[in-house]
Amino acid sequence: MKKYIIAAAFIIGTGAFINTSVQSCTTLATSDLGLSVIKRFLLNGIDKGVNIYSNKQAFLQNNMVDKALPKQLREINSMLEKVAPSLVAKEREYIADAAVYTVNISKPILVNAVNSLNAQDVTRIIQGEKGTATLILKEKTSQQLIAAITPKVEEQLNQYGITRSINTALSGSNLLNGLLGGGKTTVNSGGLSQLASEQLVNGLFNIIEDYEIQNSQSLLGPLGK
Repeated sequence: MKKYIIAAAFIIGTGAFINTSVQSCTTLATSDLGLSVIKRFLLNGIDKGVNIYSNKQAFLQNNMVDKALPKQLREINSMLEKVAPSLVAKEREYIADAAVYTVNISKPILVNAVNSLNAQDVTRIIQGEKGTATLILKEKTSQQLIAAITPKVEEQLNQYGITRSINTALSGSNLLNGLLGGGKTTVNSGGLSQLASEQLVNGLFNIIEDYEIQNSQSLLGPLGK
């Protein structure tokens, strides 16, 4: 298990440099400086995700978002590719619109969670693998985020009639019955919104985690790497 230590200058807030000698993991976990570094680190990752989600084209081009596509929605899209490929592109566009529409709901929840981090959280972060900071943030907020944005996502998808369009495209086939089970032959609006919301939330965490992994070497100096 890799331990994180402060071994270099850190840029805090506006960019002022703070130099500190190497500290033990325990000292770092309980120090104001250590907590400040971790918080700023995560807030920078959140800002990166928010900037991408606020820009429709950036959202559509980001592979971290594509990787977050839930398995069931991926399978629905695979079916649509066979009968109405243009509808898959429209669905992606509408989900991108929902990302722009809901990002200002997600950001305060994430920021509040970062500001509530404590010494125990920091200890876990500095003793953990890369990605632990994002994992803790996800544990604290994932379900809250999905619950908060799903009604807004459903509002957006219903506005565009995407659920109705999908059901029309797949009507008369047993494709959905095989996927959804229980004799179901239509996609439920709430179910589609839930899947889209999961993609939005998990995509945001993917971006934050990628930022953490890409920058932890220079900012947190993982020991033994």
